[in-house]
Amino acid sequence: MTGIPIYNVNNACSTGSSALLLAKQLVEGGSADCVMALGFEKMERGSLMPKYTDRTSPMDRHVDVLANTHGIAAAPITPQMFASAGKEHMQKYGTTAEHMAKIAWKNHKHSVNNPNSQFRKEYSLDEIRSSRMVHEPLTMLQCCPTSDGSACAILCSEEFAKKHGLTDKAVEILAIEMATDLPSTFSERSCMKMVGYDMTRMASDKAYKKAGLCPRDVQVVELHDCFSANELISYEALGLCQEGRAGEMVDHGNNTYGGKYVVNPSGGLISKGHPLGATGLAQCAELCWQLRGEAGKRQVPGAKVGLQHNIGLGGAVVVALYRLGYPSTRSAVGMAPAGGSSLQCDPVFDLIAEKVKEEGASMVKKIKGSFLFKIKGSDGKVYEWLVDLKSPPGSVTKGTGLKGNCTIAMTDSNFMDLVTGKIGAQKAFFEGKLKISGNTALALKLQTVMPKPGQAKL
Repeated sequence: MTGIPIYNVNNACSTGSSALLLAKQLVEGGSADCVMALGFEKMERGSLMPKYTDRTSPMDRHVDVLANTHGIAAAPITPQMFASAGKEHMQKYGTTAEHMAKIAWKNHKHSVNNPNSQFRKEYSLDEIRSSRMVHEPLTMLQCCPTSDGSACAILCSEEFAKKHGLTDKAVEILAIEMATDLPSTFSERSCMKMVGYDMTRMASDKAYKKAGLCPRDVQVVELHDCFSANELISYEALGLCQEGRAGEMVDHGNNTYGGKYVVNPSGGLISKGHPLGATGLAQCAELCWQLRGEAGKRQVPGAKVGLQHNIGLGGAVVVALYRLGYPSTRSAVGMAPAGGSSLQCDPVFDLIAEKVKEEGASMVKKIKGSFLFKIKGSDGKVYEWLVDLKSPPGSVTKGTGLKGNCTIAMTDSNFMDLVTGKIGAQKAFFEGKLKISGNTALALKLQTVMPKPGQAKL
């Protein structure tokens, strides 16, 4: 009873994130300063079933793919679709039913620390595998439950956040992209593609490109695990591992605490629940809490970039990337730089070290020299990093008394302005904010070393 405009959004299981995308567009387009994206669902008991019999189902062509590849059994259709996608991955890459069970085991374990989760019981791997079979290879504890619930997110402009003193809580949506079914969803007789593999790949590629990021920049992921099989195949679709390597990712623990990523710290849909309209916004809420350092016992250490994946058959997927809107507030919300120093630039050199580790050989061919960075902190001390690219595989060293071919000297704040694109190198040099000594010609190759402006670890 306010006269404020309200839009109803209905996009299957990706309804919540679709509302989020539209809210962001309203703010970006200047139509509103502040928008609430609200999602809710009160579901009928049991598995999802067709609601209407007097019209064509939006799932007809998806069901045709299932019928022509794996046949249709006397079981709920949705678990059949995702189970068949899991079987396809097993046949194609040699993954096993145990890999899917391990994903469910991990998510149930994560949910123990989430007070908002529908289920908070930790199960053993044997309990996961021996629970009632829903459709081979998916057991009951590998399927999301029937859930009621709601979630919301408040989106606002930067001016609104500053005016109302909200910058210490502000989380920025770096990119949010939607993709829908493609011709390959139906034409290639692939259940993996029928349940959204290709549209997930398309949406995530667009989001990474728009944000200037890549998968390795991410630390925490809320992923649409309606069934454990979908989490498995989505690792590859989102670029979190190479195609065919999802099983290895699970075995190496690179989907949980202590690994490369923490996927579904909330417990995911399997434990947290899946009230259809609310799920995408619940994912958004979890990532905001993680980036603010407010996730309690389930906090992902050093979480700086969050990735969201919300999919609905019929079909649409939304992929989003998040980070804190004002990095300088990180120390106030449990995000102090590593190593105990007062430097903002520590994560930058972590990023450079990752890049050297992965691309060192090719970087050495281009540079054949070393850079010594002398960064003056707010405490007045000078900290040194040596990026040595004289011979493969290259290295990044932090210490004192280091020597390099080309020396770069800056204050911590000016360095961060440079690497985040707030000031150009030429302008910084002529304003005296950037000092170069030694082999100054080598400085022209700095762009090979430096992260791209906009990368979230900066």
